[in-house]
Amino acid sequence: MRREFKLPDVGEGLTEAEIVRWHVKAGDTVKVNQIVVEIETAKSIVELPIPWDGVVAGLMAEEGDTIDVGVTIIAVDTTEEGGAPAAPSASGVPSGAETPAQASRDLAALADDMVPKPPAEGAVEPGAHGSPAPKEERQAVLVGYGVKTGTTKRRPRKQPSRGIAANPVANPSRVEVDGPPSTPSTSSADAGAAGAGVAAAPGAGPAESGTAEPGATRTDPGRVAVLAKPPVRKLAKDLGVDLASLTGTGPQGSITRDDVHAAAQAPAEEPALTTSPRREERIPIKGVRKATAQAMVTSAFTAPHVTEFLQVDMTGTMEAVRRLRTMADFAEVKVSPLLLVTKAVLTAVRRHPLINSAWDEQSGEIVVKHYVNLGIAAATPRGLLVPNIKDAQALSLPALATALAQLTETARAGRTQPAEMSGGTITITNVGVFGVDTGTPIINPGEAAILAVGQIRDLPWVVDGELAVRKVATLSLSFDHRIVDGELGSLFLADVGAMLEDPLRMLAWS
Repeated sequence: MRREFKLPDVGEGLTEAEIVRWHVKAGDTVKVNQIVVEIETAKSIVELPIPWDGVVAGLMAEEGDTIDVGVTIIAVDTTEEGGAPAAPSASGVPSGAETPAQASRDLAALADDMVPKPPAEGAVEPGAHGSPAPKEERQAVLVGYGVKTGTTKRRPRKQPSRGIAANPVANPSRVEVDGPPSTPSTSSADAGAAGAGVAAAPGAGPAESGTAEPGATRTDPGRVAVLAKPPVRKLAKDLGVDLASLTGTGPQGSITRDDVHAAAQAPAEEPALTTSPRREERIPIKGVRKATAQAMVTSAFTAPHVTEFLQVDMTGTMEAVRRLRTMADFAEVKVSPLLLVTKAVLTAVRRHPLINSAWDEQSGEIVVKHYVNLGIAAATPRGLLVPNIKDAQALSLPALATALAQLTETARAGRTQPAEMSGGTITITNVGVFGVDTGTPIINPGEAAILAVGQIRDLPWVVDGELAVRKVATLSLSFDHRIVDGELGSLFLADVGAMLEDPLRMLAWS
């Protein structure tokens, strides 16, 4: 029995995900709960297990494709009681699935380029003069692609030229493009196959016939249809490769990514006299960048931002960090100034609870959180991630140091899960690691404040009426002015700064 595994919603409100890497291929045997694919959703990479035993019948999406939730991504022939995979139905596809007629397993990977079942011999195209009504109520869909209400969009079939009664396709994997109105189209068949019959209207000329090259079929002068999936077509367009000039090496003569890359890297027959550098580049907006953009736009145009700044003498903090590193409790963890900044924020939240709240527009309420899910902005190769430490207010200083280290390591490895990035209540972003003094951070949606910490550097500072060189950093606090007024924001920022100048205050105020 063939089963179709659809892309699930693995996060809160997930609508689409990108296929990052397949762990299986067609023909592989899979077991229940075996990881078959990695997807990128929102800001994390998630591994998806398969829920059945069986044999992979086909992959319905390529690496790099963006797929809607609910769309089939893999088909599996599950084992029956006898232990063998279920035999295919008479049509060669699973019963109940609406598919083009008699497609081979190799065509499963080309599902996006397949056309609906051609009309039977002697039949005429629905809508043509004298044509009988179609037998089915709606058009069959591709292998593994069920109709999804409201989201599945399929381009309408092009109408045949006037006077053409039928144009059966000898090979269903061939995709042909109709010519201009009143121009007979040409149908190509595999070597040794009979040419397609075309019934012309009175006055119409005879149909032309020709032999198709692998990977392409010519319909009329100047128009060529090729076998290539949409991602391959886009790649060819980006690299400036003419698909019609390539010979496909994929199934049924289809053109693959390797064919396009090979053509792009091949030396030109007539090198240009001058070579100009590429002046523009287009980067797809997806994955982390897309999720970050949506969140930042939502926050910037919803919450009225106010940002305050404070320079802080961090000399006491740096001395405390040095001493903590020598203690046995911190021998297995990294101790950095960020650890004490985190502890200062948690202590200041205890003193000013309203800073740790959210604006509920729908209910007309301010929701004060009496727990702290502390977000830490982390720069990763895939973009900005903001995982959070759950119930950070309940952790001891060594446990907080361990949680910070694990959070950063997981984020940089790209293994942060959606649950680890949801439910944040307040955030810290350490822009000082990039060598800058400060910034005006944007609040994460659903929170009321975010603290940015700049680089710590030597600056002249007045100490006891005398000029001295001290370790100085700049703090900047952005807050939602609907919830936090100037007084509350200033008091919170001043408390954080006071604890960093004299870490002993963290004990006094805890």
